[in-house]
Amino acid sequence: MLSCYFLYMYRNSWAVAVLAFAVAVGTLQMTVVVPLLPGLERQLHAPSITVSWTLTAGLLSGAISIPLLSRLGDMYGRRTMSLVALGLLVAGSALSAVAGTLPLLIAGRVLQGTAAPLLPLAMGLVRQMVPGHRLPSAIGVLSATIGVGSGGGMILAGLLGGDHRAVFWALAGLAAMSFVLVATVVREAPTRASGRPDLIGAALIAVWLVCLLLAISKGAAWGWTSPPTLGLVGMAVAVAALWVATARRTASPLIEIPMLLHRGTVGATVASFLLGFALFAAITTVSAVAQGALGASVLQVGIYLLPTTVLMLVVSVLAGPLMRRFTASALVAGGSALVTAAALWLAVSRSSGADLYGAATLLGLGVGLGYAALGTMAVEHVEPAKTAAAGGVNALVRVVGSSVAGAVGAAVLSSGGAGWSFGVAAGAALLAALFAAAYGGLWRKRRDDAHRADAHAARP
Repeated sequence: MLSCYFLYMYRNSWAVAVLAFAVAVGTLQMTVVVPLLPGLERQLHAPSITVSWTLTAGLLSGAISIPLLSRLGDMYGRRTMSLVALGLLVAGSALSAVAGTLPLLIAGRVLQGTAAPLLPLAMGLVRQMVPGHRLPSAIGVLSATIGVGSGGGMILAGLLGGDHRAVFWALAGLAAMSFVLVATVVREAPTRASGRPDLIGAALIAVWLVCLLLAISKGAAWGWTSPPTLGLVGMAVAVAALWVATARRTASPLIEIPMLLHRGTVGATVASFLLGFALFAAITTVSAVAQGALGASVLQVGIYLLPTTVLMLVVSVLAGPLMRRFTASALVAGGSALVTAAALWLAVSRSSGADLYGAATLLGLGVGLGYAALGTMAVEHVEPAKTAAAGGVNALVRVVGSSVAGAVGAAVLSSGGAGWSFGVAAGAALLAALFAAAYGGLWRKRRDDAHRADAHAARP
């Protein structure tokens, strides 16, 4: 009996490791293109704001794919959908590797972006496999591998000399390896949900997000009050309103609108959006500063951000014990404060490698702490039946924040410079810290009031 238990735990540990590797590989595609942007500008003869859509398109695709593939995972199995996401990542990476034009490259990046749902899918699988007392540590590891993959994307691009074709072929190989590992090691209990996917909702989300991000990225060039910019903003608002109306009438909407504003999840929702925005605004600007002002190679950009990658991995290992000692909202607030300090450092001083290394250290500690705790913060105050929906919403808004950062960061960097771009990142992180702290305080007050009411009712 004891040997069977150890065999079960051993297999589950391997499954968690395989899923963490899959999440990391899926995250590589989000950032691997960041240090390649200056080279792509030269090779494709396109302005920086236009080329930045190779980053934004992948993030935007991920934002739409997260709720869609999460829903399909509930219906047809999370393991199956994880394999579909990894297969699309292989196909998108191969297409990006052979692309000779910007539209074809963007199409490949859209396919790559469908790997973003690997995190919520992996979380759903882990909840089936891991005992309750080990679940916070397992979720923390999965959440923090996002940061590991983010930094790893920079390093991978540098090791391959900034050659985008070699980078995408390498990513295709890693995704194929992960596909084989998931298919071989991961198993899933045969539970399925009824219903059908909300494809209309997915299309409406895609339309209003594309309109909004296109207006943000092109507003400076077209003019913020020009008819094209205002028309895109108006269309984004109208389509978003239509999406909300249809989602409220759909039996199984892609995103449960009430979950976005649920009192148990709204704190994690806002903090996740802001922290995702701050991370991508910071790392894209670090890449631009390192290659522009400091003359760094693509590999050096990855090395500058190596402290971020390493510390996020270390923090992910310590996340479980920390969450048993501190509340998730307190850890998110503390992590966001560290990200604020890192961005402010670079807004004030970024003239040497020491500045980048120092800020990257704070960034790794802050994002690692915040990301590891966000998964728990998103689900700890909702009913067990709603944990999957809450986790999906949290992952969605994080990627939406990242995609907005791609468009906003490119616009601010081209018009205001690196200092303003780092300042915007610092502002977002500071708001995340304040919101998480206030949210945690409100929940503590509500809990204390409930305890006092129970004590008063128990008195004779």
